Amino acid sequence: MNFKQFFNSSLGKKLIMSMTGLFMCLFLIVHLGGNLTLFAGDEGYTFNIYAHFMTHFPPVEIISYILYISILVHALYALILTIQNRRARPVKYAVAPKAPVKWASLNMGLLGSIIFLFLIVHMSNFWGRYKFTEGTYREYHKHLLTGELTSTEYKPLSPQFEYAVTTENNIEIVRVKDLYVIVAHSFSLLWYVMLYLVAMVAVSYHLYHGFQSAFRTAGWVHKKYTPIVQFTGIWIFAVIIPLAFASMPVVFYIKSLF
Repeated sequence: MNFKQFFNSSLGKKLIMSMTGLFMCLFLIVHLGGNLTLFAGDEGYTFNIYAHFMTHFPPVEIISYILYISILVHALYALILTIQNRRARPVKYAVAPKAPVKWASLNMGLLGSIIFLFLIVHMSNFWGRYKFTEGTYREYHKHLLTGELTSTEYKPLSPQFEYAVTTENNIEIVRVKDLYVIVAHSFSLLWYVMLYLVAMVAVSYHLYHGFQSAFRTAGWVHKKYTPIVQFTGIWIFAVIIPLAFASMPVVFYIKSLF
């Protein structure tokens, strides 16, 4: 079997799904770390600087586009494999297994579809608005000796303005596009919060099965390391990461009520 035949086979497609899936798992960790700066309590200062860096630093932008391609390839191959499996087994199971891992295994297509639809809404709402609309800007004044921070809305003179940092008399002045206000507004909308929470449940179940399955498909199975993979897949990716992401819209929504 040559290279092309291998990657056109079911095993080849599963291997590609495994590699793209693990790549997206790494992205989730980085994305979560950056998004947790929403809780910094600094009026979006840290988060807005992080957002600018992630969307304007060339190596990160390249990795981002690789991520987008990975998502599309992962979704496409999942669809192809689902269709092939249904053709090979036209009769459904009489009773679906109740164990979470088996339920997740049998419903990866449904879970993946929910996540994919959420990503479309999520990226158009945040990344799309941030990159392709004028939006609003913030000007932060941070005292470099005391750490005191204040902010005001900033109106750039040029529509091409992106980001600026200057220092005057121990005062760091940062002018940056304000993604934080977009996030705060989105998370004040009940329908969006509910959509986000449903998506995180789907992510949890998807990773509950998918993370461990990726290692098995790649042949990375060893009695010494498999328990570590299982622990990481369940507690890190299926529990902690989805809960951490879910905490953001919940906290912002509660704050918006007062």
